[in-house]
Amino acid sequence: MASMREIKRRRGSIQSTQQITKAMKLVATVKLQKARQRAENSKPYFQYMYKTVTSMLAKAGTVDHPYLKGGSSDRVGIVVITSNRGLAGGYNSNIAKLVQASGYAKENVRLYTVGKKGTDMLSRKGYEVAENYPDVIEEPTFEDARKLSERLLQDFTNGEIGEIYVAYTEFKNTVVHIPKMVKLLPIDADEVQEETSQANDMDKLTLMNFEPSEEEAIGLLVPKYVTSILYGAFVEAVASENGARMQAMDSATNNAEEIINDLELKYNRARQGAITQELTEIIAGADAIG
Repeated sequence: MASMREIKRRRGSIQSTQQITKAMKLVATVKLQKARQRAENSKPYFQYMYKTVTSMLAKAGTVDHPYLKGGSSDRVGIVVITSNRGLAGGYNSNIAKLVQASGYAKENVRLYTVGKKGTDMLSRKGYEVAENYPDVIEEPTFEDARKLSERLLQDFTNGEIGEIYVAYTEFKNTVVHIPKMVKLLPIDADEVQEETSQANDMDKLTLMNFEPSEEEAIGLLVPKYVTSILYGAFVEAVASENGARMQAMDSATNNAEEIINDLELKYNRARQGAITQELTEIIAGADAIG
């Protein structure tokens, strides 16, 4: 059994750790309140943006546009959204696993990482990181999403990548965060039209006329669509990160409390054993003298 000094030293160390985890939980809780409100307020807009654009393309008929045909490259561009800090449970590792399980070979994947953790984890696995945006996830803005969208579309039209995906964590509620990978480009109009047909809404299948032309309209609309989806992913990722960190720190605080209670019991037993040993030695000494 460990000595009382060792138990006391370990108990003090864990109590210090518990104070840190408790403080981190409070900070994450405060940040979560703001991030959750922002995510919940913006989520309907980005959902309808996605539905509106895909619905318009389903009604466009046969349109000859690079955003619908796909790039000339076999490489896939994936926007990976993680955090700059750890201590958030499986938040970052779940996104890394999602990218690894995407089915694309490492040599055919080009990453555009938002957050240091995703960069570190996936670069160690052998993935190419084309660009890293560590500061964006701290306080994401629509302008940040626009700049990233411009870079993605430039690489797409230049033939450096043939498909664009975004891997992020969808915020459902405080305790439920779902890793997702969403395809941004090319938009498969045939697939969208098939989904629309299954909705049993024949009005949605009515062809749409564009002014001045389908190609020009899509060229103006799709960049705004990509920017909006990226910004929505940023906002949800921030809320998910703080929710995951709050849960992780709450679990760590509770685990520390259990360990402290266990060490307190061991300390009392060791103390009682020491007292009993001293009494036994005193009685034995008294009997020897007598």
